[in-house]
Amino acid sequence: MNGSSRRRFMGVAAMATFVIAGIEVRAEVDATAVRGALLLAEEPAGAMTLAAAKAKLTPTPQPIVVAGRIGGRGTEPFGRNEATFSMLEIPADDHAKKPGHKPDDCPFCKKRNANSPIAAVSFMGADGKVIPVDAQKLFGLADGQDVVVRGTGFFDPKLGIPVIQITGDGLFIRKPQ
Repeated sequence: MNGSSRRRFMGVAAMATFVIAGIEVRAEVDATAVRGALLLAEEPAGAMTLAAAKAKLTPTPQPIVVAGRIGGRGTEPFGRNEATFSMLEIPADDHAKKPGHKPDDCPFCKKRNANSPIAAVSFMGADGKVIPVDAQKLFGLADGQDVVVRGTGFFDPKLGIPVIQITGDGLFIRKPQ
């Protein structure tokens, strides 16, 4: 995102809080403007798998483009009232493309994904806080969709869980094949 786009996004994504006679009043986020600033018309080049991202990233945030499948290993992948979601590795075989396939119920997928990394993705507003709109509503996402996230990421191997942290500044939703 260039400087002009970032400033425009920051302006529309900002959320103001006012206190009037002891009552907190919050300005609503313009979801249409935020969606327009973050959704990408074309897939960014150079998208890597979560495993490749984990190997590349360090504890210092750096630019990254990652492809993944929205999912949560038995937990809800979407944050409540926030533009966050978790991603899992996209299976490299045709096994998971069968209609009705549920990786959380598949013993083969469970075994394969047991040690694969997870990415925690967040989209921030101008105030540096997560945008307070469900990612499902904001972007029209669903569990199991393949997406590409552009942004900055880091991975700290000292953490007990192999979670890649990504702050997104662009999202591309892949079409189902």
